[in-house]
Amino acid sequence: GRIYLEIIRVMSFSSAEHMDHTLHHLLASFGEFSAEDIDAGMKVMIPKTFQKDDYLIQAGATCDWIGFVRSGIVRNYYISSKDEEVTYCLTFPHQFVTAYSSFLQNEPTFETIHAMTEVDIFVIYRDLYQELIHSSPAWLRFSKFFAEQSYVLMENRLLALQMKSAEDRYKDLLAHNPEYIQQVPLKYLASYLGISQRHLSRLRSKKAF
Repeated sequence: GRIYLEIIRVMSFSSAEHMDHTLHHLLASFGEFSAEDIDAGMKVMIPKTFQKDDYLIQAGATCDWIGFVRSGIVRNYYISSKDEEVTYCLTFPHQFVTAYSSFLQNEPTFETIHAMTEVDIFVIYRDLYQELIHSSPAWLRFSKFFAEQSYVLMENRLLALQMKSAEDRYKDLLAHNPEYIQQVPLKYLASYLGISQRHLSRLRSKKAF
């Protein structure tokens, strides 16, 4: 599952009406698509809005979509063996979000995707995604690239938890998403970093940050 995919970093736009251009730019940055390929993809992506504390999907449901976050912040979490919520993924604007293992296997997901703010996304459903893949070699290559990057990002996430200090993990998060971190409640951020809220508070109070 993941997965907080940021396949390609793209330019940021200040207003919501430009977010479709952001997605268009990201697809163009892939370098494999013709204008017709991009148009075909954009035509089957559906805009959706979720209010703060809505669920994009809940554990036990089957995820049949991939979303591109136009604005807002979401988190993927699961319930641990101790009945605690564990936030293992944060998704920020201009990144992809899905319950990926559920999407691939067409089986119920173990995770819940929660809107921490109002969220606008573009959604493409599995059947239309499959049609794109089968109708276009470029979309097939993109699908393979998407899968490869999801694996790499998840592996990097697991290795960071094992090999990097909490301070370094926090620095990395700040380096890539400084404008959004302040919008993430402390308890979710601490859970994502694998530390206590007290430890996170100490990190945030350091002058280095």
